[in-house]
Amino acid sequence: MALTRLQKVLADAGIASRRASEQLILDGRVSVDGIQVLELGTKVDPENSKVEVDGESISLKKDNVYFAFHKPTGVLSTMSDPENRPCLGDYFRERSERLFHVGRLDKESEGLILLTNDGDLAHRATHPSYGMVKRYLVEIEGVLTKEQLTDALKGIQLEDGLARALSIKTVREVSPKHSWVEIDIHEGRYHIVRRMFESFGLPVLRLIRTNFGPILLGETGIGRYRKINEVELANLYKVLKINR
Repeated sequence: MALTRLQKVLADAGIASRRASEQLILDGRVSVDGIQVLELGTKVDPENSKVEVDGESISLKKDNVYFAFHKPTGVLSTMSDPENRPCLGDYFRERSERLFHVGRLDKESEGLILLTNDGDLAHRATHPSYGMVKRYLVEIEGVLTKEQLTDALKGIQLEDGLARALSIKTVREVSPKHSWVEIDIHEGRYHIVRRMFESFGLPVLRLIRTNFGPILLGETGIGRYRKINEVELANLYKVLKINR
C-alpha cells in the first residue's frame, strides 16, 4: 500500500479540511500507532496505521458523499454557529457523516453550495489554482451599458485588486431601472460579485449561484439538497484533475 501524507488521510476521513488537518498535526493532537506526530511531511499507511485525534481512534475507511444544496437567504455558510443563527448544519442534522462545505455564499445570497466529507476534493475545489468557474444570476437596480459589460470583461479595479468576469450578459431587462444579469467568475473573494456591480452604481437586489464548475443548481428547491450523480461527479473529478 502506498504511503499517504497524514493531513490528506485526515481530510479524506472527513476529520477536517486539509488545512485544518495540518493545524491539528502542528498542535500535537494527532498520533500514529501511539506516537505523537508533529511533522507535516509525515506519511502513513491508510490501510494499516492506527490514527488518533485527541486520543480518539478514527476510521480511515469511509464512503464519500457529495451533495448539491440550495442555500436560502439568511443562512450562514458554516456548519455550526455559536450564536445559534441559521446555518448549513441545520439542514444536515440527520446525516451521520462529518460534512464540510465547499466554498461559501454570503448570508444574503442564495443558491448552490456543495457539501462533502471528501477532504481532498473540497481542498481542490476551493483552491485558486484550479480556477473553478462559478455562475451567478443577479438581479440589479438599473441596466448595464455596453461599456460596463466591456469593462467587466476587461477587469474592474476594486479596493483589493482587479476583478474580472469570464462572461457576462443581461438576460432580462424588466425596465430601465430593473434587470437580471448572468455572470461567470472564478474568484471567491468576499462579496466580489456584489462589489463589481456596486462599482457601476448598480445595487444588487438578489444574487443566486446557479453553477459551481460542472455542477448545476437545476431544480433543487430552496432549502433542499440532492446527491450529486455519477456523471456530475466524474466531470468534477476531471475539472479538479482527480484520478479515481
